[in-house]
Amino acid sequence: MHDNYKNSYIVTRKELVSLSVYNVGFQKCEPHYQWGPGIRDHYLIHYVISGSGFYRVNRQTYALHEGDTFLVYPNLEVVYYADGGDPWEYAWVGFTGSDASMILTATDFSPDHPCIQNTPMGESIRRQILHIYDARGNEFQHAVEMTGHLYTMLALFMHGSNRNDSQDSANNYVQKGIEYISANYSYAITVEDIADYVGVSRSHLFRSFETVLHQSPKEYLTDFRMKQACYLLEHSQLSVTAIANSLGFDNSLYFSKTFHKQKGISPKQYREANKHKSS
Repeated sequence: MHDNYKNSYIVTRKELVSLSVYNVGFQKCEPHYQWGPGIRDHYLIHYVISGSGFYRVNRQTYALHEGDTFLVYPNLEVVYYADGGDPWEYAWVGFTGSDASMILTATDFSPDHPCIQNTPMGESIRRQILHIYDARGNEFQHAVEMTGHLYTMLALFMHGSNRNDSQDSANNYVQKGIEYISANYSYAITVEDIADYVGVSRSHLFRSFETVLHQSPKEYLTDFRMKQACYLLEHSQLSVTAIANSLGFDNSLYFSKTFHKQKGISPKQYREANKHKSS
């Protein structure tokens, strides 16, 4: 059929650690058009502009129509396909980053409920996806603009959420914890320091991080530092010792061991392998 179309854009470099657009596009599908079965390595939101289709995940099939939204979680096998008589048209955005999981837990999406029927502010969400598409490009300013529209779109899902107070509390504790880590990761901070700043016990902070991010505060802090380490190894001429000091490690040997455990190679090997990125 002549009125089918697909416009998509894939970002080749993801400079931003906290939240980055992975891909974005919109498509009017032909009858029975299908993706999958398969898995994605990132989050992927589809907003149904018109028509109908089906989304299958965790042995459940969801029938979706105009105004509905569905979320694909990383590393979960999914299938989605257009209706035979009234195939759907949808807009999508894929994204990744350390903020993604926390933000999504403040929405009505969950692994048990990956779809939102009659999405509140759906037309505004569609517009933000198109703004992301319009801002596409692989320069750093494009990444910032695309991510700005992505934050706005995710905020719309948060505004329309029916989440309960206990979940909101966990999100708030984690958000404050991340604020502290972002501002102080270059110092030798401890989990107790983070908990003191947030105003909760260490065990309460641990439970909140596990609930929202599925990792402990210590694991998040290490991940955050390692992402900063990768950036400095790629984009600066600092020595490994200077980078270790800049990331709050007591000595460069412990930093190198931690880096090797996470990345499978030493900091020097990582820098050598990624030389081309900073050139």
